[in-house]
Amino acid sequence: MLEKLELDNEAAEEPDSDIYMRFMKSHKCYDLIPTSSKLVVFDTTLQVKKAFFALVANGVRAAPLWETKKQSFVGMLTITDFIIILHRYYKSPLVQIYELEEHKIETWRELYLQETFKPLVNISPDASIFDAVYSLIKNKIHRLPVIDPVTGNALYILTHKRILKFLQLFVCEMPKPAFMRQTLEELGIGTYCNIAFIHPDTPIIKALGMFVERRVSALPVVDVTGKVVDIYSKFDVINLAAEKTYNNLDITVTQALLHRSQYFEGVMKCYRHETLDTIVDRIVKAEVHRLVVVDDNSSIEGIISLSDILQALVLTPAGIDGWELCEAE
Repeated sequence: MLEKLELDNEAAEEPDSDIYMRFMKSHKCYDLIPTSSKLVVFDTTLQVKKAFFALVANGVRAAPLWETKKQSFVGMLTITDFIIILHRYYKSPLVQIYELEEHKIETWRELYLQETFKPLVNISPDASIFDAVYSLIKNKIHRLPVIDPVTGNALYILTHKRILKFLQLFVCEMPKPAFMRQTLEELGIGTYCNIAFIHPDTPIIKALGMFVERRVSALPVVDVTGKVVDIYSKFDVINLAAEKTYNNLDITVTQALLHRSQYFEGVMKCYRHETLDTIVDRIVKAEVHRLVVVDDNSSIEGIISLSDILQALVLTPAGIDGWELCEAE
């Protein structure tokens, strides 16, 4: 009897590691949709340039694309499209980017997707949040449209940030799994090899090339001593559209970042010896998409993304390894 009691106490002290996974499975995507939110939709016949200006004007990062001929949503237009167009067609400040100025979205999609066409990844409002996390990470996407299967209407765009914020609202009411008290180093979370970074004098066109070739969403800006002094993210690139300065991409990253909003709070950092609990709390409160892992001298060691965190909190305890997802593609 005494032995059984000790086991019970041990179980009470160490809650199941899959508690967040079970939470995600017991809630629907519908639960994440705010009562009031802005959803911008573009028709594929809209000019590419006007679409990017509309993203800026509405303060959104992506929009579902509606094709009238098919009467359905066929894809998403994101800042990544803007980056690819600039990277692919920019020649010099003296040459206008015809493809950006004149093309319609459908023309751009035909040119760009001719070899890589994939159907739009979306999810039903009745699907579980766990399914949403799985879909985001498996498909290596950052935005997942919630589409009503009955009406065909797009209701909301789910992101890693929204899901993690939702989980954080309820975390205090749940027992904390032991792995939350482990450090990044112990858990092996984040990317520490071959980190893509740039310097303050790196030209914007070179940074755009790194976004495309390395398939990263942010580039830490590192000075000559190796210290992280800033970060240039894909979202910062949209300022080129906002300022209408995309015709000169030979300017440096430092010059481009002068146009950044005054609300920028600096690079959000963390250390390998900090616990996952601390990391999750910091990334949710800062409302950023990643933390730069640094050493005691503020030199770059790695990057930890929202995707890394959701993998650790939800998929790894479910026995789903990130490597398995990559191989399944």
